[in-house]
Amino acid sequence: MTAMRILIVHAHPEPRSFNGALTDSARALLPTIGHELIVSDLYAMEWDPVSDRRNFTIRADPERYDQQAEERFAASAGSFSSDLRAEMDKLLWADTVIFQFPIWWLGMPAIMKGWIDRVFAVGVAYGGGKWLDQGRLAPRRAMLSVTTGGGAAPYADVGLYGPIDPILYPIHHGILRFTGFQVIEPFIVYGPSRMTELQRAATLAQYRLRLMNLASAPTLPVIHAADYENFVRRQA
Repeated sequence: MTAMRILIVHAHPEPRSFNGALTDSARALLPTIGHELIVSDLYAMEWDPVSDRRNFTIRADPERYDQQAEERFAASAGSFSSDLRAEMDKLLWADTVIFQFPIWWLGMPAIMKGWIDRVFAVGVAYGGGKWLDQGRLAPRRAMLSVTTGGGAAPYADVGLYGPIDPILYPIHHGILRFTGFQVIEPFIVYGPSRMTELQRAATLAQYRLRLMNLASAPTLPVIHAADYENFVRRQA
């Protein structure tokens, strides 16, 4: 088994939640099978999700705030704030990132979106014409491990919300694949609060099995930057 450097970005305010149990399972298992592990527990860290001037210790333009321009400057000048730099270092250290969170209002919790807004900066996670399979974060791998409040029925084809894949698409494609990640098929737990103790235990066992086989877990189709660029040229 190839040893991996794994970062878990965890976003749930209750340590005793099922999200907490999933991350606790990863904490207990991954180091014992040879992997290095860092967990960013965003609520425990009291992570600030607001992306603004406080991201930077030196401003490129003190008069007008242009976030991408400030990020480009900070990436070259090394002037990101210390809390932001610490999370960027974790991201760049890892070869596999697991995002652990509940689905809230068909999306991720604001604290996790804020982590991405701040950490996935120009010059760090993207930029310079590097995207998709040629992205700055290639060849890293990423996986969403998510829970839902309700059971599986609302996510059926004719369910209240429809299939979960389109709901996760903005994260899988617009964030992870865009920046270069190979995206592992998500681990989805439907309605853990509605499960019996035996069902929850079985689900945790399934998650441990996924973690044990993380290096070979199936991934979503790769989109190649060259294919898109060729398409754009043909349309010109």
